[in-house]
Amino acid sequence: MNLRKTGLIAIAVLALVAGHFFQVRLNRDRDQLGLTKSTVLSNAPPVLAFTTVALGGFRGIIANALWIRSSELQDEGKHFEAVQLSDWITKLQPHFSAVWVHLAWNLSYNISVKFPDPEDRWLWVQRGIELLRDEGLKYNPHAIDIHSELARHFHHKMGANLDDAHLTYKAHWAEAMDEAIGGGRPDYDSLLNPKTPEAVARVKNLVERYKLEPALMKLVDDTYGPLEWRLPETHAIYWATRGLREGRGAGDVRMLRRNIFQPMMMAFHRGRLITNNYTQRIQFGPNLDMVDNTSKAYIDQIQAEEEEGMRDSFARAHRNFLKDAVYFLYTYNRLREARRWFEFCKQTYGPNANIKPEWTLEDYALSRIEEDAGETSRDRIKAIVEGSIESAYGNLVGGDAEQAQGLMLFAEKVHSNFQQRTTHKSAVVRLPLGPFAELKREVLMRLLDPASGVNAEFQARLRTELSLPANFGVPAGAATNAPPAVTNPPAPKPKEEAKKN
Repeated sequence: MNLRKTGLIAIAVLALVAGHFFQVRLNRDRDQLGLTKSTVLSNAPPVLAFTTVALGGFRGIIANALWIRSSELQDEGKHFEAVQLSDWITKLQPHFSAVWVHLAWNLSYNISVKFPDPEDRWLWVQRGIELLRDEGLKYNPHAIDIHSELARHFHHKMGANLDDAHLTYKAHWAEAMDEAIGGGRPDYDSLLNPKTPEAVARVKNLVERYKLEPALMKLVDDTYGPLEWRLPETHAIYWATRGLREGRGAGDVRMLRRNIFQPMMMAFHRGRLITNNYTQRIQFGPNLDMVDNTSKAYIDQIQAEEEEGMRDSFARAHRNFLKDAVYFLYTYNRLREARRWFEFCKQTYGPNANIKPEWTLEDYALSRIEEDAGETSRDRIKAIVEGSIESAYGNLVGGDAEQAQGLMLFAEKVHSNFQQRTTHKSAVVRLPLGPFAELKREVLMRLLDPASGVNAEFQARLRTELSLPANFGVPAGAATNAPPAVTNPPAPKPKEEAKKN
């Protein structure tokens, strides 16, 4: 009998020892797979540290009850109460990424719209972003859904025109990034190799406050840019890219890809920030310099995509992007680039591009002009109007006053048509285009800016044609190498018949 007991005790001891080694391996595998979180929280608030240790396994039961009640409050429209419960859930289960996503969405989308003042709304949207970026990712650094939701906040909530207060969000973010980065185009040499106390402080602020890694910023810019970092769509691309690189476990990576390519299209259509010193209002224009990288990104994704349906989806998006690129380049008088991409689109997609084989670039542009004359997309209309104005000034300098007048009249007609189609109050708030005279002035000042890279002789001729002073458009105290104003006779005026038309 004693021998039997001894044998049983020996077996029990061996089982405990074996269980210990197996448990260590199980804990390691579960941690790697993201099934449980066995690590102790570091730098956690006292309340969070207490709940994660003292409540033990009861945390899940309490969290489930709170989650059920939070969903009920959400259905009842009691969003403020639901926010409080969600905050408690994050303290009970900080590694439950879904609650961070839910809480941030509630703050930015449900709570914010309860306030009519755009400044009040911005505080709630800002809090939603900070919750995901500063707290959610702190405890869930590899959560795909948190990265995806953060990118969606920048792309959809801040970048799109769906919220009446979207211009306030953009203005605040542009101001913050202008201070943090020092303009729309970062000095990557200074960020990657800071040598001065100012540069060190700038990098520290970017990394610690905004969680922006300079090396990844440069990678994103080189891959999809040049990008304007004062605009929210650039940050949507950044966080989606970061999610693809660092995310693992549960989550839909397709959402991350979507949060790269949709903001990328937005950045193409209105990724150029225009600071209007006359109206104190930010304006946007198309970023035509990113055509090459955007097309390459589409091609790379099409080639890498394993799912046939997704490949076809990206191919359609690429085809539509190329058609827009051709049209925008044409309207901005960048004809050489427009022809190159026009031929590329025809060769790549053939009949699927809906471009007739006999069409020239001019034929295609004319068909798009007729199609877009009734367009109600603010970004597309602004690109058409600005591009036509810029082309009109180019024709004026080139001596073709009739063509210049025709383009200017077309731009004014498209602008007027758009204004008539968007007279609804909410549309006017979300989609301000501004007076036509203001748009003309914006384009003119951009063309005459010494820092714009526009040929100095072109600038001088344009001033002459418009009977402007030789220093018009040059900021006070700014140096300029522009030649004296050209004194050749003005181009012949259009015929009266052309004016009537």
